[in-house]
Order: sequence, then structure tokens, then C-alpha cells
Amino acid sequence: MAIATATSLGVHVGGELLFGDVSFKLEPRERMTLSGRNGAGKSTLLRILAGELAPDAGSLVLQKGARVALHNQRPPRESETSLGEYVFSGRGEMLETEAELARLEAAMSEGSPDGETMRAYAAAQQRLEFGGGYRWRDGVLAVLGGLGFDRGESERPLSTFSGGELTRVSLARALATRPDLLLLDEPTNHLDIPALEWLEGYLCDLDAAVVLVAHDRWLLEAVGTSVLELEAKRARFFAGPWHAWRKEQAGREIALGKAIERQRAEIERMERFVERFRYKATKARQAQSRLKQIDKIKRDGVSAEQRDRRNLRFSFVQPERPGRVVLKMVDATIEVPGRTLLSAASLEIERGEHLVLVGPNGAGKTTLIETLAGYREPAVGSVRAGHNVKIGYLSQHADTAAGEGTVLDTAQRETGLTGQKARNLLGGFLFSGADVEKSLSDISGGEQRRLSLAILVASGANVLVLDEPTNHLDIESREALEDALAAFEGAVILVSHDRALLEAVGSRTIVCEGGELRSHPTGWATYQRQRDDREAAAAAAAADRSGTGRKRRRSAGSSKKAARRAGRLAERIEKAEEELRELEKELADPAAWSSPGRAERASERHETAKRAVEELYEQWEEAERAVSAAADPG
Repeated sequence: MAIATATSLGVHVGGELLFGDVSFKLEPRERMTLSGRNGAGKSTLLRILAGELAPDAGSLVLQKGARVALHNQRPPRESETSLGEYVFSGRGEMLETEAELARLEAAMSEGSPDGETMRAYAAAQQRLEFGGGYRWRDGVLAVLGGLGFDRGESERPLSTFSGGELTRVSLARALATRPDLLLLDEPTNHLDIPALEWLEGYLCDLDAAVVLVAHDRWLLEAVGTSVLELEAKRARFFAGPWHAWRKEQAGREIALGKAIERQRAEIERMERFVERFRYKATKARQAQSRLKQIDKIKRDGVSAEQRDRRNLRFSFVQPERPGRVVLKMVDATIEVPGRTLLSAASLEIERGEHLVLVGPNGAGKTTLIETLAGYREPAVGSVRAGHNVKIGYLSQHADTAAGEGTVLDTAQRETGLTGQKARNLLGGFLFSGADVEKSLSDISGGEQRRLSLAILVASGANVLVLDEPTNHLDIESREALEDALAAFEGAVILVSHDRALLEAVGSRTIVCEGGELRSHPTGWATYQRQRDDREAAAAAAAADRSGTGRKRRRSAGSSKKAARRAGRLAERIEKAEEELRELEKELADPAAWSSPGRAERASERHETAKRAVEELYEQWEEAERAVSAAADPG
């Protein structure tokens, strides 16, 4: 039975139609993602589903007794309430049931209970069991842990948490509610990569229906089962994964004869995205089936429609050539008041390298890149820039676009451009007409980020140091940034929680964790896959060590497990070899070697792909030996 059924929903704002004729049905485990530009009505639709707003037209029917939870980034208002009290209050029915059980038990202890008391007690017990039993609190604590909160923080008042932490608190309460319909508006904000991965798994395992608004392409691909597209004041429902909808959307544009080359590029982008996404062993088979769906683009029955086709498109100018080593950090100790983040850390970055810096929140990534960019000094050690190096730095707060005056004033002040040249630069970043006369105090977070990017592009820097550059950017703008960075001939140091951007841009991964820096000569997805394999192997070894028996004979179950692992690795080898062949075809194009920087990155990609195949063969051989050992335990 459907949890929610929307029929011909319509909303007007200020007498103007926001959207109309929106219809869909949500079943359990359906995870519908909402697509549409800012202002299309995505958040409004979530509020209608949550019962906070009434539609001007149409109807919404919820399953009887359905529980609904909305996460909309509004911080909790109960500032003196503790973290635990606030999040556990999302399970108010369980707290009430426990209180009722305690009252009934007290009444029964005072004398022989009557039939009505016993029936009430049995009903309360049943409600408790249905809601998770006496250990229901463990589920709430697991949500808090998955989102990065320690158990010891449960007693902290909400007033002691930062704004970003409070956003995670709001998300934790929505998830812990165990709703039948979960509504999420940008749930990935302020989550690090481990928390993002935990959230993906949690949502995929949830029995509820989910409606999701997000700009994180990796999350949309991992979680979504359908897409509701809000465009031109109307809706279109697509049953299928996010990337297939994007390709279907591009196919519609081709059928209309509009921007054909751009839309073909979008289709190619989605194919590359699926190839990258395959790195997860658990997703490989799913990705393969989705590739088959890609070929079935719907092009019939399309009518012309009005759409805002303004997209951010830009590229960095060819930078001046620096020396071979652009940045060198030697034995650096990096500190913040009361805490040492890194000790005896060294790092060397060469001309044209594209580095991605990853690690948990609080590990020191932002402080490290501020040090590399020259905005702070290490407590011990040194950081030196190479010959002819010009650094362009973009902070996560976009404060290069802060201060007084208008957008145009700021662009002229920061770039040295005047008149039409400044306006042309801003036009490429979607500032046109009266937009350039907006006061800085009045522009949105997305506009501020685009202005900061415009200033960075005009800087002529040959080393880009970027801290969360996708903050406040929509998907189209993120992809424009991805294209520009991938083509940039200079060096890049990137910190981001956008995993699609990390994978598309990075050729080397630096892990900042536990007070140390570790360098991995691969892109992010390959590093992540290798890390997952190591963790799985460690878990298997730990489980094996915990077995009993002097001879520690492997059971038939162990043999089957080893055989399954060998089989999965064989499938991955096949896919990795296919990816290597496709890459070699791509590199056969002279365009891949058109410049020294591209040639270097092409060689790195080829070496990385070859190493991936070799490592998989080594793992497969080890797994085969494990199968043989399990079959002959003597």
C-alpha cells in the first residue's frame, strides 16, 4: 500500500504559479529524489508532504497512521536541551510507552491487577516491541554515532554546539524518529565522507519511503530509485536511477534539436560517472545493469518547453609555467590553540599535480591548506613555494567576495579588470544586467561562491588551493567546476566532501588522519576501494582469530565465504580489465596528449588502472589460496 499519494498538486506564490499538476505515488523503500533549479519549489513540496503547508490545488493522501519526519536544516530552538533529550524526543511514543509500562507495573505491584490493567499492560508491551523493544535506544545512539557524535556528548546542551553540528543534530532526530515517510532537504551539509557513506547505507536499508533534495551526485546515485523533475512550473516523474534520468533529460534536449553537442557531453558525463561509481564491489552488478538502461533513452512524445538554460561554463587561462616543485613542506608541526593537528609532516607537490586531501572532520585539512597557501605559519618546520609560483586560494567561506560595494565593484577591485571586461567575466558566472549592481550584503551563498570563482579564474594562478569549493553550488555549477579543474594545466590542492568532484579531479590522494599525512598515488575512488578491501580483510582476519579449537580447522561455511570472495574478485578483475581497455582506447586519441600536463595525467591514469588490475589479481590469488586451505584444513 502506498505511503503517500499526491494528485495534481498546485501551489501559487504571490499570485504566480510555482508549480502545478504534480502527481506521484510513494511506496515503502521508494527513494525519490527531487530535481529542479533554485526556486522551482522543491523545499515547498517537502513542506506540503510534511503537512506544514496546504497545496492550493490537488490532494495529498497519506497512509493511515503514517509517521512523517522532515529535516530542513533549521537548527533546534531548544538551546538548553541536551543533545540526547532532543534526539530521543523524536521517539516520543516510545518514551510515553515506557512511562505507561512503569505506571502499570507500579499499580500491579500494589495488588492483584484486574483484567483491564492486564490488557493495557499487554498492549503497551506490544507497542514497545513493535518500536524496537527495550533496546530501542541503541538504534538512536547508532544514528548519532553514524553522524559523528560520541556517546559522551549526549549530555551536552545544544547551546554548546556549532551551527554545522546543530544541522547534524536536526538530521539525527529526523532519522531516529523511524518515520514511514522521511523528507530530507540537503542532508549532506556538514557531513564528512565517513558520515556520508554511513547515511547512504542507512537510507538504502530503510523500510520507509524517502523524498530527497541534495546536490551530492554520489549520494543521489547511491540512494535514489526515482526522480521527480520540477521544471517550467510542471513536474515529470522518472522511474529509475539518477544518472539514467540525467541521460534521458539530455536525450530529450537532443530530440528537440537544442544544444546537441552540450547534451551529448552530458550523456558522456553520465557514462563516465557510472564507470567511476563501479568501484564499490557492492555496486558493480547494479552499475552494470544501469549501463544497459542508459541505451534506452526515451525520445518520443517530447514537446517544446520553457526552461532556464543558463549554465555556468568557464575555464582557467593557461597559467605561467612554474618550477618542477611548486610547494614543499618539510617536518612541519601544525597547531591550533590547545591542539596539535600534524607533527613532523612533509609533503611535496609538483607542477601540474592534482591532489585531493581527505580525512575526518577536525583532522586539520583546512588548517593544513591555509598553511600551504601561505595564510598561516607552521609552529615548527617550513613551507616553501617554488620558482614562479602564483597561488590562488578559495576558502570554504568564500571570503574573497566579502567586503563593501557591489558585485561589479568587487570584481574590479580584486581582478584589476575594468568596464566591459569585468562585466564579461561576471556574465560567464551568471551575473547579468542588474545582477552586477547587487550589494555584497544582499547576494546569496551561491552568488557569493560564483563571484569568488570568477575572481579566482581571473587571477592567473598556477597553483589552486580550494577548500570546499562546491559549497552553495547546484549540480550544474559543480559539474562546470569539475570540467574546469580537470582541464586546468596547473597544480590543484582540493578539499571537498563532493566525492564525484574528488574522483573526477584528483590524481593523487593525501589522507590527513591521526596527526599524520599519508600519500596514495591514486585517485580517490581507487584509494577508497583499496581501503575498503583492507578493512574487509582485517575484519575477516579478526573473525578468524576469534575462532576456537587447537587446530583452527576452517568450516565448510568458511570455504564458501572464501569462494564467494574469489568469485567477486574475478568479476572485479573482468571489469577492471574492461576499464583499462576503454582507457587505452581513450588515450589513443592524440587530444589526450595535447599538452605536457595532460600527457602527464594521461600516463598517471594509465599506470593507476594497470596497478588496479595487478592488485586485484594478487587479491584473487590470495583468495584462491584461502579456498584451497579451507578445502584441505589438515
